[in-house]
Amino acid sequence: MFETLQSQPADKILALMQMYRDDPREDKIDLGVGVYKDPTGLTPVMRAVKAAEHRIWEAQDTKVYTGLVGDPAFSDAMIGLVLDGAVPRDTVAAAATPGGTGAVRQAFEMVRMARPGARVFVSDPTWPNHLSILKYLGIEVVNYRYFDGDTGGVDFDGMAEDIGKAEAGDVVLLHGCCHNPTGANLNPSEWDAVIKILQKTGATPMIDIAYQGFGDGLAEDAAATRKIAAAVPECLIAASCSKNFGIYRERTGLLMAIAADPSARKLNQDTLAFLNRQNYSFPPDHGARVVTTILNDDDLRADWKAELEEVRNTMLAIRTQLAEELQALSGSDRFGFLGQHRGMFSRLGTTPEKVEELRTKHGIYMVGDSRMNIAGLNRQTVPILAKAIIDVGI
Repeated sequence: MFETLQSQPADKILALMQMYRDDPREDKIDLGVGVYKDPTGLTPVMRAVKAAEHRIWEAQDTKVYTGLVGDPAFSDAMIGLVLDGAVPRDTVAAAATPGGTGAVRQAFEMVRMARPGARVFVSDPTWPNHLSILKYLGIEVVNYRYFDGDTGGVDFDGMAEDIGKAEAGDVVLLHGCCHNPTGANLNPSEWDAVIKILQKTGATPMIDIAYQGFGDGLAEDAAATRKIAAAVPECLIAASCSKNFGIYRERTGLLMAIAADPSARKLNQDTLAFLNRQNYSFPPDHGARVVTTILNDDDLRADWKAELEEVRNTMLAIRTQLAEELQALSGSDRFGFLGQHRGMFSRLGTTPEKVEELRTKHGIYMVGDSRMNIAGLNRQTVPILAKAIIDVGI
């Protein structure tokens, strides 16, 4: 039986992680893996998470299943965090998932159930797992222009033209904030234009919001998601708690399906429960319970928000320092876009050959498309990276 299996392409980021581990150089720099690291290189457990876990450990008296879609209190807390009343609560169906990836997968499954012939419009580039899951599910992908390698910003005219070709029954996949892998985001007027295009075409938006709080702030990073959800009749939102709560290994996410009216919510909710049952039955609960505990306690929530701001400001400071170092070395502002990008990632816009030269010559590891994890840097390593970028002629 198994002899008919075919080898699958290796995940480029996981392969890069292994190459980094195997590299004996002591001054190597890992800018590949997408996790936040503090200035010491540690991915810490947040203070509020520690405190919430302690409370749960003391009070929890059972590990029984919570339900097919998870604890309703988790859904309520996350819907409040992401949407903050942008749409009536009784129009939102929700299901806890194993991480943001689980939410994305279930969303695509729901699309395939509802519209077997649906096309999904995806930014070029996007998070590679979007494309991998869509291919596995046999859903047609239509790329829309997004990143302008010359400016380091968004090719919005190209994007608008391309998503304008979507039709009712199609899905337009959008990054709610901190675009992965480029770090280049739409401005408010561009988001307004996207909403008008969605309203005109009748296509359904699906928003992947994995980095809320990493860009310009919790409310600011959710602003586009809230405006879109309020402006269209139906919407899918995949939210992740991995980054902003630092609970990567707890696999905590939520899928929201917003209906046109409360009467349609029940069908959406039943569908989400069915999909969970077919895939993993009951979603994991520990991370969800931690998040719920934090968001429903004023003191824990305040401490979490304060530490999240520290994380956000650390990344912004690294961005500013890198842009300034490169300006000083290059004598131009052609790398200024790095200071304008938001979130963990930026894309340099160079060739795979230059990226390989950074690795072999300087021990600097980033994904071949030149996506780098800004959070993998600190004040001491920024000058090293800047000199290496200039040295290889990027």
